[in-house]
Amino acid sequence: MLKKFSNIVSTRLGFTAFLVILFWLKTLFAYFFKFDLDFDNSFQILLAILNPISSSLLLIGLALYAKNTKLYYILSMVIYIALTALLFANSTYFGEFTDFITINTMLATGKVSAGLGESALNLFNLGDLVFIADFVLIGILMWRKVIRFDQRAFNKRASFAITSLSILAFTVNLFMAEIDRPELLSRGFSNTYVVRYLGLVPFTVYDGVNTYKTNQVRKEAKATDVDEVKKFITDNYAKPNPETFGIAKGRNVIYIHLESFQQFLINYKLKVTDPETKVEKDYEVTPFLNSLFSSKETFAFDNFFHQVKAGKTSDAETLMENSYFGLNQGSFFVSNGGKNTFQAAPDILGQVGGYTSAVFHGNVGSFWNRNETYKRLGYNYFFDQTYFDVDKSNSFQYGLHDKYMFGDSINYLEHLQQPFYTKFITVSNHYPYVQFDGDESGFPLAKTKDETINGYFATANYLDSAVKEFFDYLKASDVYKNSVIVLYGDHYGISNSRNPDLAELLGKEKETWSNYDNAMLQRVPYMIVVPGMDQGHVNHTYGGEIDNLPTLLHLLGIDSSKYPELGQDLLSPDHRNLLAMRATDNWVSPTLTNYSGRIYKTETGEEITNPDPNTKNEIDTNNKKTEELLKISDAITTGDLIRFWPSDGLKTIDPNDYSYVKGLQKAKAIEKKLGDKSTSIFSKNGDKSTKNLWKTETFKELHPELDTEKSSEASNSSSKK
Repeated sequence: MLKKFSNIVSTRLGFTAFLVILFWLKTLFAYFFKFDLDFDNSFQILLAILNPISSSLLLIGLALYAKNTKLYYILSMVIYIALTALLFANSTYFGEFTDFITINTMLATGKVSAGLGESALNLFNLGDLVFIADFVLIGILMWRKVIRFDQRAFNKRASFAITSLSILAFTVNLFMAEIDRPELLSRGFSNTYVVRYLGLVPFTVYDGVNTYKTNQVRKEAKATDVDEVKKFITDNYAKPNPETFGIAKGRNVIYIHLESFQQFLINYKLKVTDPETKVEKDYEVTPFLNSLFSSKETFAFDNFFHQVKAGKTSDAETLMENSYFGLNQGSFFVSNGGKNTFQAAPDILGQVGGYTSAVFHGNVGSFWNRNETYKRLGYNYFFDQTYFDVDKSNSFQYGLHDKYMFGDSINYLEHLQQPFYTKFITVSNHYPYVQFDGDESGFPLAKTKDETINGYFATANYLDSAVKEFFDYLKASDVYKNSVIVLYGDHYGISNSRNPDLAELLGKEKETWSNYDNAMLQRVPYMIVVPGMDQGHVNHTYGGEIDNLPTLLHLLGIDSSKYPELGQDLLSPDHRNLLAMRATDNWVSPTLTNYSGRIYKTETGEEITNPDPNTKNEIDTNNKKTEELLKISDAITTGDLIRFWPSDGLKTIDPNDYSYVKGLQKAKAIEKKLGDKSTSIFSKNGDKSTKNLWKTETFKELHPELDTEKSSEASNSSSKK
């Protein structure tokens, strides 16, 4: 048997077939154990089983054209290694982003990966050894002479026949895919659809073609293209609510970016059984954010959804401060942030309201290409990791922990001229949700099979505590009452692939978990705190991050109608009450939810498989509205159409006018120049620092009852007495 196998793999055709089979097996492992391809029927499973064969045979078979023996084997292995690298990279990427790597992501690897450090190691598990085990096998077989080099050149006609066979097989595959999913490649379905039906390699090629087309769009865009955008904005403008318009006029704007924070955490209590007493206890995860959510000073929204895709945090920033979507593939910040024209929130408020703008973030400035994009958004200052005292004791791979970031930011915040527009980007509640050491540890871990889920609640509790301390500072420094504070979750923290393991903690069953449940977990908190106001309430309007900017501008008394914003004021009675997601055809309304090609009743989660005429009409209408919104957004981003935007009183930004070096010195120089007219917190405090007003406590100081060591000592002391 071994001799027969040796005779086969010691021919060039046999060795090629051997590599194709090995790659096919690895791909199936990824399909069924690493990716979530959401199969609907057995026909889709059959296509997934077959689709890796044609593309791998086509590519690995190219080596058969080489006459030279050494060249043939080198080419075969190089192609095989490249295919394996692509498969493994996507397997790792999918575990965190629930998506596949695009060409834009590949081209931006340096900018995206800056600051990631050891995170890739956190995504690696023992199962991933499958991707390299075959190389060991091939090496052993060659060493034992089971695989011998074939010195005979393969016939050119036979090589061409192999190529033709693989192309024919792919054509048949595509035809079969079109039967189950018509217009698969023309309608822009999700990346998952393309991989499920055609395979990973064809998806990468398909994405490359689309990327090229997108780049060509920008080159070919013309001034008249903006007319359609302007018409859409005019037709969809939601006039402000007269009861809330201008109630925060002239106030400071403070964004608190709640990293990976989902709506289900609000008012959530984690049930944990004490291993010693066997008593179940409830632990409130985010007590401070809960109090804000129900405050009369807060406009809170419980049907607010993130709308990001692969750009994740950077996509959220694009949506929140520009009111249009990120790209369908890759990060808009990375791909276009350094070259597009913007009319973003910091620019609008800077030119219209005289605001000073700044971002505070304890990660490297190049992460997501922020150091270039922020200049074009109009940010005056960017206080990145270089401005903070960062070491291993107060940070992790994504940057400075939140309490340190907020506390150290005061050194710079207090010297900015008011009114200011500021954004604080937190990181501690970021994957992999590692439990804190030392005095910050103590909040109990959840008990599931997934360590990522288990730590999520503890890091969320830490973030909650950090936000409370910052609010305490704002109140103590007298800044709070003259500010409007926007808190928002940027995107999901627990990915769809992990959601079934979360089900039990949410009172659901893993076995019945559905795409409806996944859709509902895309909700994130959105709170606008207006100190001194008593109109606050929990609003049930369906909206998303794209709606933030017009909502904020109207609260500040600025009409948003003349700016290129695709969202609508969430407080307006004219709000469309339809949430469009970045993935094509995904949307949520008060009555229906469309997610991953399935339709559900929003209120109950009941799937609708045979809609009646009225329901079918509603589905078609919402599909059309969502497609139009995404089309207009993509026209803006890929065509850089804001460069053609008609005059609305704003001057075009020159990024060369911005520099983020020596930010503190610049702020102090402005203070000195203004003298008695300076409006900074420092100046208003009699030229004295307010840093002493910042108070921070460790977890064990805040919750001595949960400090097991002290509890044990107290128990022992009590027994001795």
